[in-house]
Amino acid sequence: MIEAVIFDIDGTLVDTVDFHAQSWERTFQHFGHQIPYEQIRSQIGKGSDKLMPVFFSLEELNESDDGQGPTFGERMRDYRRELYKREYHPRIKAFPQVHELFLRVKADGKRIALATSATKDDLATYKQIMNVEDLVDAATTTTEVESSKPEPDIFFSTLDKLGGISPNRVIVVGDTPYDAEAAGKANLRTVGVLSGGFSEENLREAGCIAIYQNIADLLAHYDKSPLK
Repeated sequence: MIEAVIFDIDGTLVDTVDFHAQSWERTFQHFGHQIPYEQIRSQIGKGSDKLMPVFFSLEELNESDDGQGPTFGERMRDYRRELYKREYHPRIKAFPQVHELFLRVKADGKRIALATSATKDDLATYKQIMNVEDLVDAATTTTEVESSKPEPDIFFSTLDKLGGISPNRVIVVGDTPYDAEAAGKANLRTVGVLSGGFSEENLREAGCIAIYQNIADLLAHYDKSPLK
């Protein structure tokens, strides 16, 4: 019997994947680097600690102008966070039926948690946009753990916050292979949704046990889904 559902947010519950990719593209441009948009988009779902090393060496990221101030990686991370908050937060919308799915899960007596590569500021904004503040039992952001997805830290932390529920009684819902990979390392099963732009093949290869078009599709088939 499933006792809890852990949801990813970006690309799963809110339509933000392109916004994240655009903000990273603009950030890299600001710091003098032209990186193809599609290459950046394919990495969305990872935290900045895992995304930036795809495009820059650790030596580059750890460089500091005076050897004491913020590193190149820290400056890019902070610039991107402020840009995303300032210019993209007002444009974010939840995918249809998110609130309704949460109500359905809660009506079944299950607990709901959020596990996201977003920041705490992003999380607060997302909860308001989705109108789910009173439906979430636990949440973990990338700023609370040492490594982001596809490492499992976020899921281990979330399980702890849920009171140590056995992983075989928990289902993860996410939109990227990084969700499924991270969850698998924590012995959690993942249901995939295609709303983030990754292919069904990508999600299945990463370990998703079932795949739906989006949250509305998952709700429509809830009674026959792994969440039930």
